[in-house]
Amino acid sequence: MAEKFIVLPYRKVRGNLVPGEMRQASNAVSAEKIAGAMASRFAGVAAYAVEVDEESGDMTSPRLLAQFGEIAELLSS
Repeated sequence: MAEKFIVLPYRKVRGNLVPGEMRQASNAVSAEKIAGAMASRFAGVAAYAVEVDEESGDMTSPRLLAQFGEIAELLSS
């Protein structure tokens, strides 16, 4: 397992929050900066630290680092 940092933007589609394209960041500080820079273009943006199984690519144990605007709950596997 390895810790990875991701940024996930959300758009509103017919009143529902829909996740956009996930971006990877090199560290927690970078993820927070990217999320902040993207915040004005989306309904919400979240930066997460997640555990990734290097063999399967499965992501678990999401930990919210930063939130801007509205975000949906990220389900943990």
